[in-house]
Amino acid sequence: MAISSKRPKRKPSGGMYKYKLTKRLNNLRSHPRHTKLGEESRFSKRIVGGNIKSYLLGADSVNVYNSKDKKYKKVKILEIISNEANRHFIRRNILTKGTIVKTELGNVRITSRPGQVGTVNGVLV
Repeated sequence: MAISSKRPKRKPSGGMYKYKLTKRLNNLRSHPRHTKLGEESRFSKRIVGGNIKSYLLGADSVNVYNSKDKKYKKVKILEIISNEANRHFIRRNILTKGTIVKTELGNVRITSRPGQVGTVNGVLV
């Protein structure tokens, strides 16, 4: 079944809107693609306007920004420590924005959206 992002049929007060809402192509959403901790893999999809969106399905490293050196360094992710988005994502090894991961340099907070951008960036905590 298609996932829709259209307005609900009911008003905030609980009443119904009068006109009929139908499914339209511009209301279509895609399934969430959770970025897992593991071998790096990507998925590309054509989106509206003929553009290409790159999804990151798996990642094993993160680009860490060091504010003292003002440089990025690519380091390996060892494990996931916490995830504010969903507590079950820690157990399932899913990376999202705001996740704190353990790396060789120390604990790093992910600042990018891996499922939307296609890269994993972070800063030292």
